[in-house]
Amino acid sequence: QLYREARECLTLLSQRLGSQKFFFGDSPASLDALVFSRLAPLMKAKLPNGKLQQHLKSLQNLCNYCTCILSLYFPWDGGESCPPLHPAGLGETEEDPHKRRKQLLSVLVGLAAMLGYAFLSGIVSIQRGSVGPAGRQPVTLEEEEEEE
Repeated sequence: QLYREARECLTLLSQRLGSQKFFFGDSPASLDALVFSRLAPLMKAKLPNGKLQQHLKSLQNLCNYCTCILSLYFPWDGGESCPPLHPAGLGETEEDPHKRRKQLLSVLVGLAAMLGYAFLSGIVSIQRGSVGPAGRQPVTLEEEEEEE
């Protein structure tokens, strides 16, 4: 009786989903998260009794639904892909081929800005390493500015 009720539940979910991408249209809702959390393990796990799993696999729209969510939110595990939710170029899942270069450049620009601020505000000063020609002591940048 439990398997019969579970099969009936899957069939009703399949009918409710119909040909939509998600249960409430083109964007996921909390119901999608709940349903996916129950269907994905049932679809992917190796079970000793596969009756319910076979029934799920016979409901093509629920299988496509799970595959789509897997590819959107778990791309390392999803397999096939489905149409993107966002217009091309705006998705966060697309990998920028120059991402590493941009990250390194951002870090270098930030470091240069911090060092520039530290020097200009006087937090850091450069001192000469040896005594000057007339036996003068090392002079910091702040002292040079005062002498001018």
